[in-house]
Amino acid sequence: MTKTVKILLVASSLWYFGEGLFGPLFAVFTEKVGGDLLDITWAWSAYLIVTGLMYFFVGRSLQNSKYQEEVMVFGYALNTIFTFSYLMVNSVMTLFFVQIGLGIAESLSTPIWDSLFANDLEEKNNTALWGLATGHTHFVTGIAVAIGGLITYYISFHMLFIIMGVIQALATIIQARLLYSKKQRVKG
Repeated sequence: MTKTVKILLVASSLWYFGEGLFGPLFAVFTEKVGGDLLDITWAWSAYLIVTGLMYFFVGRSLQNSKYQEEVMVFGYALNTIFTFSYLMVNSVMTLFFVQIGLGIAESLSTPIWDSLFANDLEEKNNTALWGLATGHTHFVTGIAVAIGGLITYYISFHMLFIIMGVIQALATIIQARLLYSKKQRVKG
């Protein structure tokens, strides 16, 4: 496993853990800020549609860019900011704004992450590493959902969002190590 692949996997594990803490609690939180079943549906739908459309745009726009790592790290940083923004959500409209922002952040990161991961595999058909890249997301998210429920039940959503934001910030810092590695490759 190359250094780049290790960085990508560790940072994405943290990212999925941070996101996973919220998991199914999204519905409960939406109701807490005055939303109903339709608001939950529209907020989640907006996130998915924005993310899907932006995946196409980002993938196409940055296909041959020399700034892919920088854009991916920016996407991680933007995700951190919008994760902390949950602390300010007090209405369905602000929730929609955060969801759309998270969709944009994810779309800046994921297509590039996938491309960097694929390009840095020592064996291009390494199904074991692709299995790890895909499987770790479910495993980490599954653990995070359980922990997120405990945090929210015993403490609060406020604390949950702080913990999520801190984890997202750590993922961003780890992912930023790719920029350092890139500078070293350019120098060498």
